[in-house]
Amino acid sequence: MMEKIKKTSEFLKEKGFINPEVAIILGTGMSELAKIIEVKAKLSYKDIPDFPISTVESHAGELIYGELAGKRVIAMAGRFHFYEGYDFQTITFPVRVMLYLGAKLLIVSNAAGGVNPLFKAGEIMLITDHINFLPGNPLRGKNLDQLGPRFPDGFEVYPPKYQEIAEEAALEVKIPLRKGVYLAIQGPNLETGAEYRMIRVLGADAVGMSTVPEALVAKHMNIPVVGFSVITDMGLPDHMEPVSFEYVVNNAKKAEENLKKLITRFLEKVTL
Repeated sequence: MMEKIKKTSEFLKEKGFINPEVAIILGTGMSELAKIIEVKAKLSYKDIPDFPISTVESHAGELIYGELAGKRVIAMAGRFHFYEGYDFQTITFPVRVMLYLGAKLLIVSNAAGGVNPLFKAGEIMLITDHINFLPGNPLRGKNLDQLGPRFPDGFEVYPPKYQEIAEEAALEVKIPLRKGVYLAIQGPNLETGAEYRMIRVLGADAVGMSTVPEALVAKHMNIPVVGFSVITDMGLPDHMEPVSFEYVVNNAKKAEENLKKLITRFLEKVTL
C-alpha cells in the first residue's frame, strides 16, 4: 500500500498536482461544486494509477487541482463506497494520496438522510462527530507506520476550532447551518422505519453511506476533518414517505449553491 501511495503521488506531481493545502471530497449530487475551482490540472480516475473508478451515476469521477478562495485545493469529484464492492483500503486510497501530497485539511461533503425531527430536507448539517456502523475499518490490517500510529485516538476527529470557523462562515453568508452526529451505514438501500428509529436512539442526527472511512484515515494521518452533510430526505419513522435516488440527487443539487458559498467563505477564513 505504501509503495502504491508513493507511486500515485509521484505520478500526480508530474501532472501538476503540487503541494495542495486542502483536500475536498464532493459527495452525491455535488460534483457541480468543482466548477468554482480555478482548475490547474484535472484527471479522470481511470487515468490515475491504482485509483478505483466510481460507479455511482451522480459522481463525475475526476480528480481536480487548482485554487479556491486563495487556497491550493485538490478535490475528488465523486467518491467510493463499500456498497459498490470496494474494500475500505481501496475506498480511502485516494484520500491517503491527497494527504500524502501535502494537504493539511480534509473537507468532506455528503448527501444524508435526516433523523433529527428538527431538520428539514435541503438544509446543511455540520458534522460534529460520527458513528461507524459500516462493516469494517480502513485501518484494519498491517499498520502504515510511516503515516500514523497503530491505535489512533478518536478524540476530535472534527476539531471544534474548525467547526467554529464553519459556523462563523455560515453566519456571514447568511446560510442556516445545523450541527449533529453523522452515522455511516453500508447501504445501498435506504433505511426502514425501524432502522431510522434505532439510528436516532443511538444518538445520530443524520445517516449516510460514506465519509467515516475517509475521516478515519485522515485522523490516522493527524489531519483535521471538516464535514458537511446535505440533508436530502427525512427519515422520520412515524412519517415515512417513498424516497427515490433521483429525489435525493435533486435535493442535493438544490443545496449546492449554499454549500458553494459556505465552503468558499470557510476557506477564506481558515488559516492552515
